[in-house]
Amino acid sequence: MKVAIMGAGLSGLACALTLEKHGIIPDIYETGAQVGDRFVYAEIFFGVTARPARDCVTYLANELGIYLNPVYMIRTMSIHGPGETAVMEGSLGHSNIRGRHEKALEKHLQQQLQSPIRFRSQVTYEELLEDYTHVVVATGETTIARRLKNYDLALTVSMKGCTVSGSFDLNRVYTWLNDAYCPKGYGYLIPLSEKEASVVIAYPDYPLNQNVDIHSLWDKFFPRVCSDLQQALTVTDGFEINHYPIGISRDSRIGNTFFVGNNFGSIMPFLGFGQFSSLATGVYAAWDMCGLGDYGKLTRPLRKSYDNSLILRKAMEQIGNDQLDSIVKWLDTPVGHKLFNMKQVDLLRAASYLLRPWVGIKSLV
Repeated sequence: MKVAIMGAGLSGLACALTLEKHGIIPDIYETGAQVGDRFVYAEIFFGVTARPARDCVTYLANELGIYLNPVYMIRTMSIHGPGETAVMEGSLGHSNIRGRHEKALEKHLQQQLQSPIRFRSQVTYEELLEDYTHVVVATGETTIARRLKNYDLALTVSMKGCTVSGSFDLNRVYTWLNDAYCPKGYGYLIPLSEKEASVVIAYPDYPLNQNVDIHSLWDKFFPRVCSDLQQALTVTDGFEINHYPIGISRDSRIGNTFFVGNNFGSIMPFLGFGQFSSLATGVYAAWDMCGLGDYGKLTRPLRKSYDNSLILRKAMEQIGNDQLDSIVKWLDTPVGHKLFNMKQVDLLRAASYLLRPWVGIKSLV
């Protein structure tokens, strides 16, 4: 068996590490100059959106053999609607860093790796098919999956973010829901350290947003962030992404080609985070190649999570600021707090099933 992995992101590195444990040393091809060769930003391992895991880091270690050092445990989440605010507390998840940062998840995985990584690679998928028995498509972009007609696009999103300096509680994150600056999307702040944080807005590129100017939205959003944190935050770095595709593969595997990470469909449409699914698909593909499971069957729970997340995404696009405030206000009730922290309840699944009939009639997608 001769395995090539296209991409040294989370899914590609997780696949390589798992193959190594079973005596297979793959060749990794990466177009960038280093792992995480992009802008710095923060994400969340959020247990509510990652069933069957509740604590994603523990699950990855105990069940999938992937060992990570997340940055901080999230104990508090402030959810800001247009006029209402809810403060949720508990063991909510872990924050982590991505991109060109010494504490990035990609860097931590690379440190555990033995397999060679060929950086600045220009090798094509077709060339790898000629030289390898198995090819793992783990590129961050979904170009190959789409070219092979193996990708169902659900939506595209635009994002603008920055790194800011200030004073931050390492165990607290913030999110904003407001159509005035995140139309049918959301904004968030996640600390990178006590003195730095990642601030991002993201929204879907649906027809109702076609005339939206992301810079105008940012000019409204950033002052609100400073006001809610009661700080004059200073921007030190920034990035912008336009029309990034979110969808899912029609087939997890075609012949001996495995689609993992974003090419599988790891990004959850509701909140956009997808690192848990990315890592899981990399591990599952390796298990299949090692004769330890069927990739299609192993990824079925991830497909269900994607479907549930898509239902919530559709529902979110059909509510306005008044409804957003009602949801935030309800979250700040004893019942909302209890449900948010119930380990035995899959909130993503439960909410999606409640909304399916309504979304099916009124969907904008």
